[in-house]
Amino acid sequence: MIEFRNVTKSFEDEVVLRNVSFRIRRGETKIILGVSGSGKSTILKLILGLIRPDSGQIIFEDQDITLLSEQELVGVRKKIGMVFQEGALFDSLDVRENVGYRLYEDGSMPDEEIGQVVLRLLSFVGLEDAIDKMPAELSGGMKRRVGIARALVGTPRLVLYDEPTAGLDPITKRTIVDLMIKLRDVEGVTTVFVTHDLQAAATVASEYAETAPDGRIVFRRGGDNLCLLNVECIMLEDGHISFEGRYEDLMSSQLPFVRTFVA
Repeated sequence: MIEFRNVTKSFEDEVVLRNVSFRIRRGETKIILGVSGSGKSTILKLILGLIRPDSGQIIFEDQDITLLSEQELVGVRKKIGMVFQEGALFDSLDVRENVGYRLYEDGSMPDEEIGQVVLRLLSFVGLEDAIDKMPAELSGGMKRRVGIARALVGTPRLVLYDEPTAGLDPITKRTIVDLMIKLRDVEGVTTVFVTHDLQAAATVASEYAETAPDGRIVFRRGGDNLCLLNVECIMLEDGHISFEGRYEDLMSSQLPFVRTFVA
């Protein structure tokens, strides 16, 4: 679904990414780890076409998006959902307007139908009762969940998460991670998860969701090694990939930088 081919990106005199190459298969989760300033969020911006690489190619669904015009990139972005840090909600809009923002701006759908879409997405994240609340009335975890609902408008097959669990208490963090797993396993969404939260990464890499006979979504641990085959990790170090592989291999790696990060 996505491929980075020798991508380099600098800001002024600082090289943030150096000849970075990796692939993300359809339905896969790629967990991107690294210290602050290592280029994790830069990768998300490059996928969205918000910034362009200095060199290299970024392939999205067999199309080199580095060659596209801004107008053409708008069409690409409609296929991608983005969950920002802190939720990034519009303070002056209520939850209904925040989640349905893209649809209201597009203007091609009646307000009543938009309301139905918004309610369905809020139900998915367990916040249908908050539809008329303002962002100031929401907790940090609720804002993240509204952000996830907004990212799902248009039924994207790829969702990008930028530190969605940062600063949350353990119970709320688990709620966000469960939503990510449910989207991946029940809805078939391809996921890019940027984080420095090893606990959240471990859960995403070792648990899966399935629909029980009674319609409930249940969460289970992976197989004997507790590591799912459709999840891979990338560790960024000084602008390049120092590790790529499964989470259990990351934790057992003897690479010095990896040991410092996971210690």
